[in-house]
Amino acid sequence: MSWTFGSVAVVGAGAIGLYYGSRLAAAGEDVRFLLRSDYDTVRRDGIRIESVAGDLHLTDVKAFRSRAEIGPVDLVIVAWKTTSNDLLGEVLPPLLHEGTQVLTLQNGLGNCEQLAAIVGADRVLGALCFVCLNRLSPGHVSHTAGGRISVGEFVNDDRGRAPEIARRFSAAGIPTEAAPDLAAAQWTKLVWNIPFNGLAIAEGGVTTDVLLATPGVEDEIRSLMAEVIGAAQALGLSLEESLIDFNVERTRPMGPYRPSSMIDYVEGREVEFDEIWGEPLRRAKAAGVEVPHLEKLAGRIQERLGRPFEDG
Repeated sequence: MSWTFGSVAVVGAGAIGLYYGSRLAAAGEDVRFLLRSDYDTVRRDGIRIESVAGDLHLTDVKAFRSRAEIGPVDLVIVAWKTTSNDLLGEVLPPLLHEGTQVLTLQNGLGNCEQLAAIVGADRVLGALCFVCLNRLSPGHVSHTAGGRISVGEFVNDDRGRAPEIARRFSAAGIPTEAAPDLAAAQWTKLVWNIPFNGLAIAEGGVTTDVLLATPGVEDEIRSLMAEVIGAAQALGLSLEESLIDFNVERTRPMGPYRPSSMIDYVEGREVEFDEIWGEPLRRAKAAGVEVPHLEKLAGRIQERLGRPFEDG
């Protein structure tokens, strides 16, 4: 029998969780938000989305402070930064019943493996969000470009979980596709994230338009993208060189966009270093691929963060 879902819990109330959760809730889905610092504001004022896809003010929000209040649901969406993943073992169990599936919207590599260790690999899905979002204040998100999601299953089976999620998300106005190969989708997003998030930090906290306008930086962006694609190909994944031009050209119209890792850096929060740069670097080296630009970038980021990086 094909899998479907009714109730949804969104864990993490940053820009990603607020935006996608609100779109689903506005379409009539039973979405329950686990909130921390945003709780009081959201309970009072709802969630406000300023969006190129149409503004949204969700006033009737199912907001909860604790996972026990939410209870077991059919689908858990993990939308917080990977820097909070040490809490997964505590947060997830009260949200699970026998058939609950867990979908991570997080960046980088290794998140599905962490979830699988807690809930079992056959419950885990991953999604990549190709979107420009910033959380402006509690319960308030700006959506300036993109929005597409690619969702795949960590362990492929015949339950149709990814296609069902894609269908329901698309019905809520979220362009979503079921990815036949989750690993390929993850590396495809890294083609953008590794250079743009990374160089935005390494250059001292600058926006994407500054990166593209700075002499020599676009060449470095392209070299990093080529290394990411080469590493993915060495791992048996079908990534095309055309992704380089595609990602550079789609970034130009974004204007002064602030990548999420750069925002974390300039605002003094922990940066998702290991998942976005550390783990891809380790996997590239394990596959026998030389990635000198990525290795140099990882070192520059860690200098900015004030701590050494060990890739062994």
